[in-house]
Amino acid sequence: MPIFEVDNLHLHYLTRFGGKIPAVAGVSFSMEQGEVLGIAGESGCGKSTLVNGCMGLFIPPLWPTSGDVRVEGESIMGRTAKDVRKNILAKKVAMIPQGAFNSLNPTRKVKDFAADMIASHETNMDRKEIYDRLRERFDLIGMDADKVLNHYPIELTAGTRQRCVIGISTLLNPKMVIADEPTSALDVTTQKAVIKMIFNLLDKQIFSTMIFITHELPLLRHVASRIAIMYAGEFVELGTTDQVIFDPRHPYTKALMGSMLSAEPGQKQKKPVAIEGAPPNLANPIQGCRFAPRCPMAREECKVNKQEIRMVGERQVRCDYAE
Repeated sequence: MPIFEVDNLHLHYLTRFGGKIPAVAGVSFSMEQGEVLGIAGESGCGKSTLVNGCMGLFIPPLWPTSGDVRVEGESIMGRTAKDVRKNILAKKVAMIPQGAFNSLNPTRKVKDFAADMIASHETNMDRKEIYDRLRERFDLIGMDADKVLNHYPIELTAGTRQRCVIGISTLLNPKMVIADEPTSALDVTTQKAVIKMIFNLLDKQIFSTMIFITHELPLLRHVASRIAIMYAGEFVELGTTDQVIFDPRHPYTKALMGSMLSAEPGQKQKKPVAIEGAPPNLANPIQGCRFAPRCPMAREECKVNKQEIRMVGERQVRCDYAE
C-alpha cells in the first residue's frame, strides 16, 4: 500500500466577489516508502497550493473542490482543522517551509518555540523531558543544541535558522516530509549544508518519504527519484529523474530545461532560452491545452481539445503529441 496518495485533487481560491479560481486541477500521484518526489515549475504554477492541500490545510480563501488525499490509506479530507493539526501534522506529515524566519516566533527562544510544538502533540511529557528530546535531536543533526536552542531567531544566521526549522519540523518522526523550496534565498554553500542535513535525516529514518518542491530542475537530479513538472495547476509530466531531465517529452518540460543554466558536461556552452509569453490567467475559463499559447509545437486542435495526462512509455505526459 502506498504511504501517501493524492487522487484527482482539485483546489480553488474563493474571490471576494464569490468567484472561484481553480489553482490545482486534477492532480494525482502516489508515493511508496523511501521515495523522493521532486515537483518543479514556474512561480505561480500551484506548487505551494498543492502542498497545503497535501497537508489538509484549507485556510480561507483556499478550499477543496473534489478529490482525496490519503496517508497510509487514511483520508485526511473532510476532517476539522483541529483534528488535522492534532493527529496528522508533524506526526504523519510534516512540512519544511520556505521562509525559516517567518516560521519561527521572533519573540521566543528556539527551545521554547519547539517545546510548545512538542507539548501540543505529546501531552504526557513534562518540560524537562521535552528539553531533553530537543537537545538529543539537535545533537543528532549536528547542531550545538545548548548554543542554538537558547537563542532568538534574529540572533542566528539564515542557514542556521533553516536547519533549526528542519530539526523542529521532524521532531515527531513523521512518515513523510514536504520540503517547500527549503534552499531558496540561501547561498550555494548553505544550500549544500541544508540538503545534506535533510538527507542525513532520511538516511537515519527520522522520516522515510519526501516531496521536494523547487523551481530548479538541475537540483532535483541530485535529490529526487521521480520528478513531476507542474504548469498552471496541472501535472504535465511525471517520470523518473533521468527520463524528465535527459529525455523530456512535454514541450513545457523541454522549454523549462532549456531556460536554465547547467554545469553538466557538454551543457556549459549552451545559452538559456527564455520561455515566451506568460502563464494563463486561471480566473478565466481555459479551453484546450493550458500551455498551447506559449508552445512552439502547438497545433490548432491543441487550443480546442483538452489534453489528458496519459502513459507514454513508462511515464505520464499531458500532451497528445508527446511521442
